This record gives sequence, C-alpha cells and structure tokens, in this order.
Amino acid sequence: MALRRSIYKSPAQLRAMVEPGLITAAALDAARALVAPGVTTLELDAAASALITARGAKSNFQMVRGYRHTICSSVNEEVVHGIPGDRVLAAGDILSIDAGAEFKGWNGDSAFTVVLPDDSRPKVVAERQRLSDVTEGSMWAGIASLATAKHIGEVGAAVQAYIEANSPESGTYGILREYVGHGIGRKMHESPSVFNYRVPDPGPEVRPGLVLAIEPMVVIGDQATFVEDDGWTVSTVDGTAGSHWEHSVAVHDDGIWVLTAPDGGAAGLAPFGVTPRAIA
Repeated sequence: MALRRSIYKSPAQLRAMVEPGLITAAALDAARALVAPGVTTLELDAAASALITARGAKSNFQMVRGYRHTICSSVNEEVVHGIPGDRVLAAGDILSIDAGAEFKGWNGDSAFTVVLPDDSRPKVVAERQRLSDVTEGSMWAGIASLATAKHIGEVGAAVQAYIEANSPESGTYGILREYVGHGIGRKMHESPSVFNYRVPDPGPEVRPGLVLAIEPMVVIGDQATFVEDDGWTVSTVDGTAGSHWEHSVAVHDDGIWVLTAPDGGAAGLAPFGVTPRAIA
C-alpha cells in the first residue's frame, strides 16, 4: 500500500524550498528582460532555460510528460499552457509566462503577465493592462489571506472578492473554473487544489508547513475555454484576452513567505497590511 504524504512540510523542508523558488523567479526575470516586439516566444524559453541550468537546477515543466519546453508562453486569447515557438511578439500583445524549477528535489512555480506597449491602440493596451493589474492584485489578495485564514477555501474567496470589486463597469471579468492553483513541494503539482473562486467546502486547514501555488487565471470576457489542437494551449472561446499570475507561498511558524519573490512578497503584500516573515 502506498503511503499518503502529508500536505504539510517540516521547517527543514520549507527551508529547502527557498532556493528553487528564487531560481524560478530569476528564470522569469531572464525571460521578462527580453520581451519586446519582434522577439519569438522560443527565445524567451531559451533565456529561462539557460538561467535554470546555470543555477544547477532543472526545468520542472520538462518533467511533465509530453512537454519539452521550460516555460509556457500564452499570448492574447491564450490564457495558459501556450507552447513556445516561432510566434513573434507584436506591439499591444498581452503575454503570460509561466515557469518552474526543481532544485535538489524541491520545486518552485510562478507566472507573470506583461502588456507590450502600442501607441496606435491605447484603448486595447489600457484594457489589457487593467486585466493584468486586477489579476495580479487578486493573487496578492489571495496570498495575503493566508496570513489569517483558517482554511484554504478563504484564499479563493479573497481572490474572487478582489476581482469582483475591481472588474470594469462594463461587466465582470471571467475567472477560469477548470484550472486552479495547487500544493507544491517534492512535486510541482500536489494536493490540495486551490480554487480561485468561492466554494462550499472550506478545504484543508491553513497551518505551518502548508505550501501553495496561488494562480488566478482571469479573462476579459466569458470564462469558457477550450484546448487548441496542439493539446496544451488553453484559449478563450470568445477570443477575449486572458491573464495569469502565480506565486508559490509557504506558511510557517512566524507567518508567510512568498518563495518565488526575492523580497518574500513584501511589496505585493504591503497594500494589504501584511508583512512577510523569512523562514527561520
């Protein structure tokens, strides 16, 4: 009989997750530095791959069966799981990049969204930038809730509340229902699921040792999506733009710490009155 692993890590295990989180953050920074019109998504992938290798880590995305790349690069109506290739970025594109690193058996996972400037389409850029800002803010709202939450279900409630409060007057942003956050540790995807919306089940207890990847996926229009013919890319049915933000977060004896942010999440959490505490 296989033994079921606890979702809660020991203090030593939490400390071991700091470096893969920082490597993941650095890989995303390497990709972000190259984002510009005329650059291909495969070039972004190569930059992230080189950084991860140089730091003595491995791409955990490449450990997913059938996936050969280091990042996922999703453009415009593609929300998540876009495959890097010869697609050339253009002015006004909204781009989400997701990456993860495994280091000494432990994992990090993080994502960000960026909107490329386009002076010829200011309204489109502004609309997409607001979507990204709200998605990012909802992620930080979810992370901040971990500082006081009793159960994981409170994270999704905080994410949804933030999105509802900051949706445009013309309508409510769509929150993807079929794709959610997750636990992370020895594997990139572990239990429990972390919903980005309110659910009746309160979920597991929030207590020291819990490590979650909180990742809202939000779209301008309807939340309905489909998987493209490549078998990976998740796109909106109505063709509206999507945004994806993600951080891996640890709950420990002294508070919370964002493993995939060099400052532990201090800047993102400040507006919510939460100060992250380093893992002792």
